[in-house]
Amino acid sequence: MGKLKIDASGRLQLPLAVREQLGASNLQMVSFSTGHLLLGRPDSSGPVLLSGCLGDISIPDLLSFFNMFRKTGVLNFELDGGHKALYFQQGEIVFATSTFARDDLGEVLFSLGKVSRAALQQARQLAIGRTTLGKLLVQRGDVSPKDLWLAARSQVESIVYNLFAFAEGGFFFQYRSLDQEQILRLSMSTQNLIMEGLRRQDERALFMRRIISLDHFPVPTGSNSSKLDQLAARMLSFAQGGQQNACDLFRQTGLREFDGMRVLYALLEQGCVRMEDAPNAEIEGDLGQILTIYNSLLKTFYARMNKACPGFEQEIGQYLRELPQPYSFVLRDVELLEDGTLDGHRVVANLTGLEEGDKKKLLADSLCELVFLETMAVRRELDVEQAKPLIARVQDITSRVRDLIGRSE
Repeated sequence: MGKLKIDASGRLQLPLAVREQLGASNLQMVSFSTGHLLLGRPDSSGPVLLSGCLGDISIPDLLSFFNMFRKTGVLNFELDGGHKALYFQQGEIVFATSTFARDDLGEVLFSLGKVSRAALQQARQLAIGRTTLGKLLVQRGDVSPKDLWLAARSQVESIVYNLFAFAEGGFFFQYRSLDQEQILRLSMSTQNLIMEGLRRQDERALFMRRIISLDHFPVPTGSNSSKLDQLAARMLSFAQGGQQNACDLFRQTGLREFDGMRVLYALLEQGCVRMEDAPNAEIEGDLGQILTIYNSLLKTFYARMNKACPGFEQEIGQYLRELPQPYSFVLRDVELLEDGTLDGHRVVANLTGLEEGDKKKLLADSLCELVFLETMAVRRELDVEQAKPLIARVQDITSRVRDLIGRSE
């Protein structure tokens, strides 16, 4: 967080990224001293009782504190990539929410192999403004009530465990009574969650030294061990041919990421598979053309705006994290490259399982949405004459992509 200065009139200029999140909010002073100033929203769901930054205060320290003093309320985290919230009842974590795409309930069901990407995408479109995604998937017969319940429990636990990977970010705690909250309550104690989270963090670091990257491809070596358990043997059978990266292999085996890493690590240790880098081939066909067209525009925007607006890269990163469905799932885990473009292979991987026509439309719509958000920044930061050629190029590219999709259908 950069340094801020209060001017002679008592005004405080907030960074662009902060203003984008707060919007036109009313703020009130919660507390101050010679060393700090804490502002809060008077209309928030509960008073802010504690806030700070991760660093010397770690995730285990925070969770232990609220557990020890039997606090009730919501511990919110503002992290690089999204927001998480842990719900405490008398010091025990009973629920958790997250805006990270990997923690989404639909993605949990997909990662476990309980629902196809096509069925999930169709349900997302139908669920908007109607009902919850999980309820709709059950009504449609895409998943069973039991699978939904197990996935929801796994989702909440994973939100907590994935939190342990963060060493930086902001947090604040709000008092709130949870008696009327409609939440799936965990039965695991906070102390057990802390110990399991620390264990997973250590083991993940060990696993990744052999796995290298979850985008790499496990390839059978031809050496089969007689010591393989049922899950390892199942994963090895699916790995034949070496055509799936680690994430896809976990999904086909029906394992969440951490459990899949544990099994894959065992296969690597026993010499049954080796990891190979993903092929660096160009993306062919209409998807490749759409990405090339939009990436050329994103590159131009970045080169022009990064000079005019020093916070432009952070602003676009925030846009990527806050895109609505279904765009957030097309561009999940995607970050700007050094020249302001997007990693096309990562984007195409997110479309896996969809029909070809749906892939093209979703990709075009998602990139168009991102470009629209960047265009707003262009209009805000540049004068009319500077912005005019960039806006004209956006209109031209949007028309070209629309024609491309129309011709191929």
